[in-house]
Amino acid sequence: MIAVDNVGSSEAEAPRRRRWVLLLLLLVLIYGSHAPLISLTKVDGHVPFSPSSCVVLIEFAKLLVSFASLLASGNLSTLKGSVSVMTVAPYAVPAVLYAFNNNLVVFMQAYMDPSSFQVLSNLKIVSTALLYTSCLGKRLRRGQWIALGLLVAAGVCHSYSGLDWEPSEEDESRLHITSWGLLLVLVYCFISGLAAVYTERVLKTQRLPLSLQNLFMYIFGVAINLASHLSSGGGERQGFLEGFSALVWLIIAGQAANGLLMSVIMKHGTGITRLFVISSAMLVNGVLSWGLLGIQLTPYFLFPVVLIGWAVYLYYR
Repeated sequence: MIAVDNVGSSEAEAPRRRRWVLLLLLLVLIYGSHAPLISLTKVDGHVPFSPSSCVVLIEFAKLLVSFASLLASGNLSTLKGSVSVMTVAPYAVPAVLYAFNNNLVVFMQAYMDPSSFQVLSNLKIVSTALLYTSCLGKRLRRGQWIALGLLVAAGVCHSYSGLDWEPSEEDESRLHITSWGLLLVLVYCFISGLAAVYTERVLKTQRLPLSLQNLFMYIFGVAINLASHLSSGGGERQGFLEGFSALVWLIIAGQAANGLLMSVIMKHGTGITRLFVISSAMLVNGVLSWGLLGIQLTPYFLFPVVLIGWAVYLYYR
């Protein structure tokens, strides 16, 4: 009888596992296609639209989908009984942290070159894992720590393969980082991990529909990013929708879907799974850059593929 029950349980879990795998593969595809698609929109080496306008529209699209999902689920009545300062306020924190990090990335360019940042930003895998275990009380096996170390190594190798080690005549030391730059990148990695862990904690501890939680989160996302857009003078330099094309709208739709699907991961999975999605997306990025942009892949590209595959095996076995 026990054997029959176990078989039935296993068969019931199979469709759920398949849906989960499809969700992860879709996330990897969307995440990895973002940079190549942006490159395709460039005109004379520059994007023809306002990036801050694009971010505002992405947040607004996620807000609309969350509201529509809440209506479709019949949970709109839940909204009246759930709206309070104590309930809604925690959702402002992730929006503030992500907005701060987005601005920090721009600020720290004065203290390091983009390639150094690309390599060192892989440390956010370490910071996320440390905060995941300390703040959420989760324990990782030794093999899982090794797997995360392999993810960091894969990220560094992938970044390394794209570096140009031959300095130009105009800049004999293109690769550089100051002590302030190192401090700032460590702050960036810490905040990135903190935002992910905090978001996971809020989504899991509050017994609310995910669509309602997303609605709270993206209200703050729209407000903060719109304020950032207006304060930076983005609306003065060019029109809000100036330079938008079908491809730009595709990017907005893709990134909106990416954010909504990632919230499913944070609600029903873990922030560590998010790290594997981001790391695996590097490979999709490389393949699409080769296929769409004609960028030549180096032999180093195969090394991160092996490392990520090994990391997945060690962590989820």
